[in-house]
Amino acid sequence: MAVASELAGIRVGEAELAGSSAAAQYLADTCLTSGPLGRVGLEIEAHCYDPAAPHRRPSWEEITDILASLPALPGGSTVSVEPGGAVELSSPPVAGALPAIEAMTRDQEVLRSAFADAGLGLVALGADPLRPAMRINPGARYRAMEQFFAASHTGVAGEAMMTSTASIQVNIDAGPQPGWAARVRLAHALGPTMIAIAANSPLLGGKFSGWLSTRQRVWGQLDAARCGPVLAASGDDPGTDWARYALKAPVMLVHNPDAVPVTHYVPFTDWADGRALLGGRRPTVADLDYHLTTLFPPVRPRGWLEIRYLDSVPSDTWPAVVFTLVALLDDPVAADVAAEAVEPVAAAWDTAARVGLGDRRLYAAANRCVAIAAERAPKQLHDGMRRLVEAVEQGRCPADDFSDRVIGHGIAPTVARLAQGQP
Repeated sequence: MAVASELAGIRVGEAELAGSSAAAQYLADTCLTSGPLGRVGLEIEAHCYDPAAPHRRPSWEEITDILASLPALPGGSTVSVEPGGAVELSSPPVAGALPAIEAMTRDQEVLRSAFADAGLGLVALGADPLRPAMRINPGARYRAMEQFFAASHTGVAGEAMMTSTASIQVNIDAGPQPGWAARVRLAHALGPTMIAIAANSPLLGGKFSGWLSTRQRVWGQLDAARCGPVLAASGDDPGTDWARYALKAPVMLVHNPDAVPVTHYVPFTDWADGRALLGGRRPTVADLDYHLTTLFPPVRPRGWLEIRYLDSVPSDTWPAVVFTLVALLDDPVAADVAAEAVEPVAAAWDTAARVGLGDRRLYAAANRCVAIAAERAPKQLHDGMRRLVEAVEQGRCPADDFSDRVIGHGIAPTVARLAQGQP
């Protein structure tokens, strides 16, 4: 039975799409899965540094040798390496924010210990503050992505996005279908406020950028058809919004059989309808599924919701940030408060990334959001939530703390200390 099912899946994946209408129907039908709320999965990235030589980027071989020696992680996370050598932990979904946080914390401890034993360290920042962008991951996908960005005149931002940024991704259930529209709207509307709370990338490539979240600035410099918000004006039909977004986005890569960049502008809808043939053929369902992996909106539907707009932040901060975001989306009372609080700043993405809580409207929204989340925090998170509430009340984000250290001690010494696990 399993073999028959697998073969059926292969046949579906290899069948050519009948056109953009069929593709749109497939996208609308599969983008979200109806069910109860509650599960949480996390993906957390950190930059890899040599604390003895922080300007040096550890090699692919150094990093993968460490990963090859890792034991099975206690929380069940998988480990991957980003194009520039950032290391990512991806946890399986579990029931509730606290179990997800505890499992990820255990896995981080094992990972950091393994890197420390090898003389390297992992640093949680939204953007690499010190080193120039450089790809070390030899994967064909990333090589082709470089060529795509260069051809689309976004090479500098594309290279920085791939090799110099790091984030926290929170994966949550879509919930019951009748609530999808409101849930997706709120996930988007929370973006600017949560960016302001968690901003942690004031430098890039050895310089202050003038932005608190330079990671968000970099993403904003890429094609909005691929990296901008999915939400349409009304946001009443997430399936239709996602189908429209995905079909309008240009095709980045085609497998033929290896990843080949598409160096001219071809919206997926043109490929599906035969107005353009890529790889000498029309697309299959497998091509469409792969195309979706090359779209990077701040909220991405994958059956569940991927929340992708948080900077990577330190281990004393991220549990409270994650809990706040999950509580504001999954607790119905907190969600109502949050929806009202963030409505005036729901589209203030650039303002949030540039000045964060220095904007009075974002400051007001953030204080209401962290206060309602703190009321719901379990005792294990009380200290972290208290620190987060105090920081937000003071109008400070992690970028402010990092900037103070850099001004006082210099970029390289600060990064070296963080790579050694020192405050």
